[in-house]
Amino acid sequence: MIPAVVVFGTAGHALTHLRRARALHDRGEIVLAGACDVREPPEEARALLPAGAKLTGDPHELVADIAVVATPPHTHLPLARVALEAGCHLLLEKPPVLDLGGFGELERLARDRGLACQTGFQSFGSAAVPLVRAAIADGEIGTVTGIAAAGAWIRRDRYFGRTGWAGRRRVGGQPVVDGALTNPFAHAVATALLLNGTANLLPDQLTVELYRARAIESDDTACARLAFAGAPDVVVAATLAAAADHQPYVLVHGTEGRIRWEYKTDRLEIRGTPTPVDPPEDLLVNLVEHVRDGVPLRAPLSATRAFTALVEAVRDAPEPRPLPAEWVRAVGTGADRHDVVPGIDAAVDTAAERLALFSELGLPWTGAGARRGER
Repeated sequence: MIPAVVVFGTAGHALTHLRRARALHDRGEIVLAGACDVREPPEEARALLPAGAKLTGDPHELVADIAVVATPPHTHLPLARVALEAGCHLLLEKPPVLDLGGFGELERLARDRGLACQTGFQSFGSAAVPLVRAAIADGEIGTVTGIAAAGAWIRRDRYFGRTGWAGRRRVGGQPVVDGALTNPFAHAVATALLLNGTANLLPDQLTVELYRARAIESDDTACARLAFAGAPDVVVAATLAAAADHQPYVLVHGTEGRIRWEYKTDRLEIRGTPTPVDPPEDLLVNLVEHVRDGVPLRAPLSATRAFTALVEAVRDAPEPRPLPAEWVRAVGTGADRHDVVPGIDAAVDTAAERLALFSELGLPWTGAGARRGER
């Protein structure tokens, strides 16, 4: 069986999915049957579709075995419904859904129809995942005492102007839940939870701190702690107001050492020793093999339950705390302009090092954890 694949979305990250799908089509592993977008598709998207593929603005017109949903976050659930009701297996971009109610609905729809739902957490397909799990299981770093994730990037004005939902908590009264932990560093959060063995669980306690350096609705600097009974805490810290771009990483703390994994480059160190990592597994290929041969999914929806709890907590948290003007520095002009919080790059690393929230580090701009959200 060669499955027919359609892609919902034609711009932004959806173009990456179209490129991958076209490469698989050209290798004879799938049939790229069409794409859908309510906007005018870019020329590259049109060029990527093979002869006979359908391009439409109505997702109901597409017929396929697998649907890739790579559209704005608040459209994921309704488009996933359309695909599942049409009998399609799913590859659903992150964040898959924006609350636990939507998570439960999607899980039931897929289960009742006997369909698979893969999520777009590419880091789950990394060959580093089994290596880290094996090192933990073999006691190479002793007993795990906590897992941290950290990310610090520059994001310029053009980033926040690229779509109508960038930097927004809601659009037209509908939650969008953009933010440092829920979108650009969603992989950091979800991957830390996966390595902790708690990705499919609901946390017993969840605390978020949301801050913003720039004048947007959503946070651009945030941290969270997810606590689980019988498992280590997971602490994540991230900013889009860094002085420089840094590789995001997961840090596994143990009584006898640490594991550091830069998940975008697959640079892995176990107790300070570099460890080679094989190439990652493509998640669409994995989904095709799951549908055809029954191989396990690398990034199933079930492995994003705890992450979805975090998204919901960010959605329900008080508005992000604006940082005092004296703690924000503007750099550059025009579309290249960006905000920098002096010292935030080091603060993110320190939070990961100490498994601490920003407010617990005594940073002067936190207001002692004001506007903290808890679940």
